[in-house]
Amino acid sequence: MPLDLVIASANPDKAVELRELLAAELGDLVRLVARPTSIADIDETGETLEDNARLKAETIASATGLAAIADDTGLEVHALGGAPGVYSARYAGEDATYADNVRKLLSELAGSPDRSARFRTVCVIAFPDGDELIADGAVDGVITMEPAGSGGFGYDPVFRPLLEPVRTYAELSPAEKHERSHRGVAVRGVARLLAEKLEAGN
Repeated sequence: MPLDLVIASANPDKAVELRELLAAELGDLVRLVARPTSIADIDETGETLEDNARLKAETIASATGLAAIADDTGLEVHALGGAPGVYSARYAGEDATYADNVRKLLSELAGSPDRSARFRTVCVIAFPDGDELIADGAVDGVITMEPAGSGGFGYDPVFRPLLEPVRTYAELSPAEKHERSHRGVAVRGVARLLAEKLEAGN
């Protein structure tokens, strides 16, 4: 019998990626469940990506009585001392759009010769009994001078991983991005842990 697993993210773009990655990794081991619309937004008050991922997963697991998966992702730019980091989603303000955040990032980096950056994701699966599984993923890259590509979301148009082919995340197909992305690494890691747990009957 498959495990019911709630995708805790309230961000529809992130939820799509999580669903696609989990389906590819776990198949019929899990039955993916949408986050109930009745659950209010969760204030991401953690000081680290792990804190926020755990907060979201635990909140949804507690509210639904089901296992829940959440991630938190941050873009760490070397020239900005690791910013925006844990504040990536709201870099340009609490109600910032993706475009607002990209615009601020490019403005902050104007004139900087150092465009190196790292995308990091921490993924947590929380269970109603308090157990948890955790994995992380990171991909090094550079911030481009201007946006390129129409796919993806968030900072994808200006993040170019140091992997072939040399394109921004937004220029990759969803399958190419999943194969190369920080979220892909983290989800595959936590999916392996979940598969091992289910196969062991725990």
